[in-house]
Amino acid sequence: MPELFGLFEPAHLAPFLVAVALIELTPGPNMGWLALVGATRGRASGLAAVLGTAVGLAAWMLAAVAGLSAVLAEWPVAYQAVRWAGVAFLFWLAWEALSGQGVGPEAAGDLVDGRRALFLRGLTANLLNPKAAAFYMALLPAFIRPEAGSAVVQGLILGSVQIAVATAVHAAIVLGADQAGQRLLTRLDGRAVRIGMAAGIALIAVWVAWETRG
Repeated sequence: MPELFGLFEPAHLAPFLVAVALIELTPGPNMGWLALVGATRGRASGLAAVLGTAVGLAAWMLAAVAGLSAVLAEWPVAYQAVRWAGVAFLFWLAWEALSGQGVGPEAAGDLVDGRRALFLRGLTANLLNPKAAAFYMALLPAFIRPEAGSAVVQGLILGSVQIAVATAVHAAIVLGADQAGQRLLTRLDGRAVRIGMAAGIALIAVWVAWETRG
């Protein structure tokens, strides 16, 4: 047990928390889409999408702990398949934003079904998120110390910390977009907002493709 408590020593956790915070504050696949959902569908729908992203990240964490993510590290073709599927999914979200499908109050339909769909989109986006794959393949193992005890326990704890930080950042994006979006939508034409959001998501897709090319 004493070695497990060593995980929580500031000297060990501080660099991990800084790295996680910087990663989550860097524009990525989730930011533009969550901002779009928060601005056009409101906080409740946005938080349903946030929950989906958290479950997607948790799936990556469990896969990493189980050793499945090592397959992506050892088989570049598998990683590239996830990478390009994620980029394609982002472009699809950009097209959806541009066409107005799945966003805006008029597309909500039944609120429960609408939020369920947003949860599933958030889950899918993160299962196909190369940024998440890279984090759990490369960064997380670097902070696991063999002398501190079970690598599985350490991976679960550190992964849970990362998911908590990511979820807090994503929730803040949704809440901020909800407030800003209501003001913005009253001043601008709805199509102009959709074009801007779609362009932003498309640029993020290009950025993800470039940053994960190695």
